[in-house]
Amino acid sequence: MGSRLDYCNSLLLNCSNRNFDKLQRVQSNLARVVCNSSRLTPAEPLSRSLHWLPVRQRINYKLANLCYLAVSRHQPVYLAHLIRQSVAFVTIINTKSSFRSPHNIDIAARRFSVAAPRLWNSLPLSCWTAPSVNVFKNRLKTFLFTLR
Repeated sequence: MGSRLDYCNSLLLNCSNRNFDKLQRVQSNLARVVCNSSRLTPAEPLSRSLHWLPVRQRINYKLANLCYLAVSRHQPVYLAHLIRQSVAFVTIINTKSSFRSPHNIDIAARRFSVAAPRLWNSLPLSCWTAPSVNVFKNRLKTFLFTLR
């Protein structure tokens, strides 16, 4: 069931709060089932004990992983081409200069080529400079847990 929450999650970026609330309720109920707790048990402590991010941060986590692979490894190739870099990757890491996108329309803001650079720019330098995917994931998850 948890993997179904991740399905097309980049499309859920900038979704309405009402839709996020529905997805959060699904995740909360799933945490209760996994922990074998009653439905009256608060779900947030259960989610923390399972090291689960809230739905909104979970979406950012998955999108940031794709962005890291596209920027650092140029994989998958079709996504790497969607992120247009204004300067070389080395300069981006050293100066944390940002990707730019002129789109302000909500629908356009959900596109990977717009949403991923925006998310990438919001990450701390420690995430940007991660030497491997696993280190990046650990740093990213730690950063997103602090935003809770």
